[in-house]
Amino acid sequence: MSYGPKPWMQTHWDLRAAMNFILGGTGTGLLLAAVLAAPPAWRWVLAAGMALIAAGLGAVWLETGRKLRAINVLFNARTSWMTREAYVAVVVFALGLAALALGRAPLAQAAALAALGFVYCQGRILFAAKGIPAWRTKGVVALIVATALAEGGGLFVAAAAWALGEPPTLWLVVFALALIARAAAWSRYRSRLGAGAARLTLEPSGRILVYAGTATPLALLAIGLLLPALAPGADFLAGLAALAAGWRLKFVLVRRAAYNQGFSLPQLPVRGGH
Repeated sequence: MSYGPKPWMQTHWDLRAAMNFILGGTGTGLLLAAVLAAPPAWRWVLAAGMALIAAGLGAVWLETGRKLRAINVLFNARTSWMTREAYVAVVVFALGLAALALGRAPLAQAAALAALGFVYCQGRILFAAKGIPAWRTKGVVALIVATALAEGGGLFVAAAAWALGEPPTLWLVVFALALIARAAAWSRYRSRLGAGAARLTLEPSGRILVYAGTATPLALLAIGLLLPALAPGADFLAGLAALAAGWRLKFVLVRRAAYNQGFSLPQLPVRGGH
């Protein structure tokens, strides 16, 4: 029998911190989707992706108590994944802005690869928080990366359906693969997440991710392919459903399932005992 308080919710990271993972992941997915876009559309996709990443970083910056001290995040590259995230973000913006200014698609592709490193750092930030079971669980890094790809792909497909009427089949296939990869990453993560408050909190969002965020979009994509007249609306809804489900899961993961593990006292001192 063990003694000790029950797990408690961390309060250091609020909605603003969650927005960094939400917007940063979606922005990364958009940058990777920009590789599929033909000129000049890739410029708009690239710019939108960088804007989302910047908004996410701006949100977490607003969370800091003393804003000017945020510069200290740049001084711990050897030990801090936050520092590495910041440096990779600089590379993303440098390459992305150069691609927009020069109109060079290879620079945009390099920015997309750097963005993949950015979202990987985000996953490692969570995994490094060993005191929070929902974050330290093996598989959380793959979940964060796969969710980013599906979110960005969903936004990309929804925007393309709105602007083009029917996105190219290649885009839809890549989006479908991203959805399947995200569902697989969630299943693997869930299997490694032990029983407890975190799992109970995450389960509803996980079901939404599987059914509303994966099965439903895949069904809508199939409807669009079989019935071209319905394709614009079906693809648009598929993209939004995938995006919303991913955002919900990450919000719950960062804000509502972030229980500290608590502590236990297997042996208690007894007055007069040895």
